[in-house]
Amino acid sequence: MGELQEALWRLPKAELHQHLDGALRPETAVELAAAIGLNLGLDEARLRMIAPARCATQSELLSYFDLPIALLQTDSALRRAAVELVVTLAEERVRYAEIRWAPRLHLERGLGMGAVIEAVAQGIEDAMDRLGSSAPAVSLIITAMRSHPPAANVLLAREAAAFGEPVVGFDLAGPEAEWPAPPHAAAFLAAAEGGLKLTAHAGEVAGVEHIREALDLGATRIAHGVTAAEDHDLVEELIRREVTLDLCPTSNVQAGIVADLADHPLARLHRSGVSVTCSTDDRVVSNTNLTDELARTATALGLTRQELVSIALNAFRRGFGPPMVLERLVSEAEPEWSAWANEATDQLS
Repeated sequence: MGELQEALWRLPKAELHQHLDGALRPETAVELAAAIGLNLGLDEARLRMIAPARCATQSELLSYFDLPIALLQTDSALRRAAVELVVTLAEERVRYAEIRWAPRLHLERGLGMGAVIEAVAQGIEDAMDRLGSSAPAVSLIITAMRSHPPAANVLLAREAAAFGEPVVGFDLAGPEAEWPAPPHAAAFLAAAEGGLKLTAHAGEVAGVEHIREALDLGATRIAHGVTAAEDHDLVEELIRREVTLDLCPTSNVQAGIVADLADHPLARLHRSGVSVTCSTDDRVVSNTNLTDELARTATALGLTRQELVSIALNAFRRGFGPPMVLERLVSEAEPEWSAWANEATDQLS
């Protein structure tokens, strides 16, 4: 671990965009497979769960979720995955986290949508009990899939809203090019009427129309939104509406929307006044963690310490969780980040 990574590892962090299935540990996948009679070696698990540095398409990247989703079909498996992710976050000193997943992808072995949500929520509670004061505050975002029937996603939104905390948000994900967002407007309306905050995946494929569709659904945060940088009018709209882009640079390179980290628009968007955050998206699928994501992105884009501080703290401020919790966490985090920023004023390297 380099000097920058060591410093960032110790600082309190928040992460707003990470998927439960994309963070399943390969070692756990081997054990979950054995429990249902499947012979899965660790090397094979890694091969099927860790995507290459660059995929041909977004759809190819999404194929690396197939194995973890197939294994996360029971109450115990979902609870274990949630516990292990929260433990991993605590080890990295992530103090606030939002975890998202698509409950309708976990119904293959008899669970209902409510039971799937309950299993993950219980896993979060189990982790809190285990970790005590070192546990991060965790909120959950329920994800609907673009490819699922719109009526089914309306039912999902109502189930999510009725569940209550720690469920705080509603999301839409899946292949953008193949499945438009507008048919799911009723699901977003149901989620909003139920008190959930709205986000949606968009901007991982060429063009900006999918980002505009997400805005039309009422999303106040966009999961990715990389292509927004291509459209000045859209950038101005994002600033005016105070919409946040939850960017995931390594994943964005993998999806093929940017050539490499040095080409990523995170710095340009931030400097233009757009609210941005930096997340892993999928710790295992993208073979990263939040510390490395922040360090590598800052280095590749020539961010100053003050710019990195601003982006890191913005994740606390733009969270969907209870405002009182987020206000307390950012007040605790700000002095530590400021002290680190004031150690030097040069660009990071």
